[in-house]
Amino acid sequence: MLNRPISSQTTDFIHTMSEELQGMGPIPQEKYEKYQVMRGLRHPDGTGVMAGLTRVGSVQGYYMQDGEKTPMEGRLIYRGISVEDLIRGCTSENRFGFEETCYLLLMGKLPNRQQLTAFQQALEEMRPLPSMFTEDMILKAPSCDVMNKLAQSVLTLYSYDEDPETMTVENQLRLSMQLIARTTMIVAHAYAAKRCYFDKGSLYLHRAQPGKGAAENFLSAARDDRQYTMEEARLLDLCLILHAEHGGGNNSSFTCRVISSSYTDIFSAIAAAVGALKGPRHGGANIRCKQMMDYIAETVPDWKDDDAISACLAGLLRREGYDHSGLIYGMGHAVYTLSDPRAKILKQFSRSLAEKKGMEDRLNLIESVERLTPQVFARVTGKDKVMCANVDLYSGFVYDMLNIPEELYTPLFAAARMVGWCAHRMEEIFSGSKIIRPAYKAIGARQPFVALDDRD
Repeated sequence: MLNRPISSQTTDFIHTMSEELQGMGPIPQEKYEKYQVMRGLRHPDGTGVMAGLTRVGSVQGYYMQDGEKTPMEGRLIYRGISVEDLIRGCTSENRFGFEETCYLLLMGKLPNRQQLTAFQQALEEMRPLPSMFTEDMILKAPSCDVMNKLAQSVLTLYSYDEDPETMTVENQLRLSMQLIARTTMIVAHAYAAKRCYFDKGSLYLHRAQPGKGAAENFLSAARDDRQYTMEEARLLDLCLILHAEHGGGNNSSFTCRVISSSYTDIFSAIAAAVGALKGPRHGGANIRCKQMMDYIAETVPDWKDDDAISACLAGLLRREGYDHSGLIYGMGHAVYTLSDPRAKILKQFSRSLAEKKGMEDRLNLIESVERLTPQVFARVTGKDKVMCANVDLYSGFVYDMLNIPEELYTPLFAAARMVGWCAHRMEEIFSGSKIIRPAYKAIGARQPFVALDDRD
């Protein structure tokens, strides 16, 4: 139920207050330069401010040579193993790899066959949600946004746990594994409730299937008929692997580490990370990218016409189309320069299914956007910037092929990244020695206190 409407008097008062706040204006750019503030914790050349050390993951997109940022092919490394090698090892043996990736990120090494089997069985045992959790937490308070319901559900799981606070390695590992196992089911049930109560659809709730991993269980739980092909499940498993970790400096993982450094409970830290990922400048960009591609597909009559595609892209940069943001979503990255390995892998593995589903032309259009954007950007802005497609340009397309609705794009991202967050949290609380507390320079002018009756 929505909040009770507020009175027109209160509405007018809030409007007056907001006008006064807007009149203050933003902090001038020159102030940041004067005090050498690294906005966004980034140096002027775009490189990140070094804020910590990690063994969990490494994101490499450039190297420094003679003090200059030099572009390179992107690399994504999980615990010392490149994501390409990890995926190659799983696909060559024709098996799922997300659970193996989770073990690697948590434990720092690949499991042997016995360890992997035991880990998979443990996740399967932990996957079912607590008794009446779906009924009481999800169905009685459905949300129009699955990410918000996921964050709320994670926080509520604190109340269902027999030991949510003990800061031992064993207990934190147990809690981490439970969250990793349960997230896909929370997301599927939250979407079912959203579709029923907000979209006026039917309500289908499916239990976790024994003997199945995260990818198969999600497809089974999210679809009314529970049907999926093995090729679909393997492609989703690939997406989960690619989204599982991305270094400690990305917004949501850093959020998790900042909050964990205060030694709060895991549920509070993970819920905050979910909130960070939701933002359209972070994980929510995959939805914007899909919608932008829909706009391009509708605007450009001939998808093979480079001139027409370029004209559409130029319009986007001039704030003339889609959301008028001046952005081409899915292009460019804070770290990657010449290539994003995740985008390259998704593009490679998605073509077979695209051909079978009659979506090859759409994939070709996306590749044209990737190819043409750098030169259009240079022509419109006058800036010669090295840029590549990032994972969002292709992940939305893959989810679309899998008939996954847009509302689940970012929650699926969260389900994959849960293991990365948990690995970074454990590293922070057991390796970090100080609460994370950067400095802010106060620049507000001093003013005297004025008695209430003497104020304007």
